[in-house]
Parts: sequence; structure tokens; C-alpha cells
Amino acid sequence: MPNVSPQNIDDFLRLFDGDPMAAIEAIRDYKSSSLTPSKTTPKRPTTDAIINIEHLKKTYKVKHQLITAVADVTLTIYKGEFVALMGPSGSGKSTLLQLLGGLDAPSSGSITVAGNDLHAMSDRKLSEFRGSTIGFVFQSFYLQPFLRLERNLEVPGIFAGTNHSVRRKRALELAQVVGLSERLDHYPKELSGGQIQRAAVVRALFNNPKILLADEPTGNLDSKNSESIIDLFENIRQKFGTTIVIATHDPDIASRADRIIRLKDGALL
Repeated sequence: MPNVSPQNIDDFLRLFDGDPMAAIEAIRDYKSSSLTPSKTTPKRPTTDAIINIEHLKKTYKVKHQLITAVADVTLTIYKGEFVALMGPSGSGKSTLLQLLGGLDAPSSGSITVAGNDLHAMSDRKLSEFRGSTIGFVFQSFYLQPFLRLERNLEVPGIFAGTNHSVRRKRALELAQVVGLSERLDHYPKELSGGQIQRAAVVRALFNNPKILLADEPTGNLDSKNSESIIDLFENIRQKFGTTIVIATHDPDIASRADRIIRLKDGALL
């Protein structure tokens, strides 16, 4: 867990009114969605690689059967690129996304992200790297129901040990970028599905990641809200130079990307 000192823990517990169980639940929530700044702001992808995958393979053993989720994938993704992973259910796109983010370990092969070999990192270093370099947006995103939106958005800053005034300023800035400024005093139950998903994007961007990974982020939204989320991703890419990799089954969403990577049975087509 990145930079959680005793002082930060006290700060965090105060945020949750001293309720340790609520803090633990939020810690679990945060560990799979976090984020150091991208120094450049390219309008389009550069020719510099930010993700390199070589002969990547992931297998699972289910009872006596060996399941191959990712099969010998070799792939390069460039800084500032917007990539869509497409394929039917079970094609391996979600597993590949988790491997790219260091949330799962490969059975064989290598993954280099921003010049770092993920397999060579200790669990602690990998956790710190995820927190400073990679942001995650998932289809299911849960805000803490007893916190107003502004406090929910500040949670990543708690774990990064960010000063309260800096956290608040960052939350306000990002809320304005995604059109949530008027909702900061609202509780999650008072927000729409699209607003909650935009809040998920803010949480993922809070620590200025170089890479944003999104797994079916529009799966629970109607077409209008889906389009607004992809508009938001494009705006983020333009504004911050963020590399975006999104797993989706929707061809309309995928068509917005610079490149579509198709998978079937864990292999590239």
C-alpha cells in the first residue's frame, strides 16, 4: 500500500469518523484503483513505447483442467495512445488488462511498463508503482455511501499522504473537469449511474497516472452516458497526455480509439 504512515492512517480514520471497519473496506476498495504525473501532453500517440509485452501467457488450473486465459501475446503500446481491447466474453481481454496493471502475475513472458519490469518487482514495490503510475476504472464502482462525493474523491490522496488542502484542491479541479462540481455535497445515492462512473474516473486520475486502464467502463450505462465517458477519456488524453487502454465489447466505443486490438481464446487475431 503506497505511503500509508501512522499519521496518514489517523488522518484517514478521522475521515471515516474513527470507524476502523469502514476504513478497512475503503482500503480494499482503493487497492485496485489508484495513480506520478505525465510530464508531456501529446495530442496524439508518440513513437515512444510505454508498455511492452513479450510472449505473455496466463493459465489457470480449474480442478484437473488447465485453462489458458492469455496465450503467447506480444504487444507494444505507445505513450499517449488510446487502445481498445475487443473480443467476446472469455476472450482474455479483462485478464490481459489485469496483467498490464500488475493486478495479476503472468504464468510466463514479460511485461515492461514505463521502463519497469513488473515481474521483477516485490509486492511492496509493485503496489507503490501501481499507485503512482496506473489508474484503474472498472465497470462496477462503489463509492462509500456515508461520505459526500468530495470526500469520496479525496480517498486516493489519503493513501498518498497528501496534505488536506492539496487533496481538496485536487478533488475540486478534477470534479470541474468531469462536470461534477455541482454534486460535491451529494451522497452517492443522490447521483446517477453516469455521475458515479465519472467519479470513478476522478478517483483513477487523482494522482496523475501515466496510464489509465478501463475494463468495460460503460457496460452499465446507456448510450448517451457511454458516449460522454469516452468523450471524457479523450479529453483526459488531450489534457494530460495519458495513455488509455480500454476493454470493451461495444464496436461504437472501440471505434473512438486510435487502434483496436482483437482477441479470441486469449490470442491476438
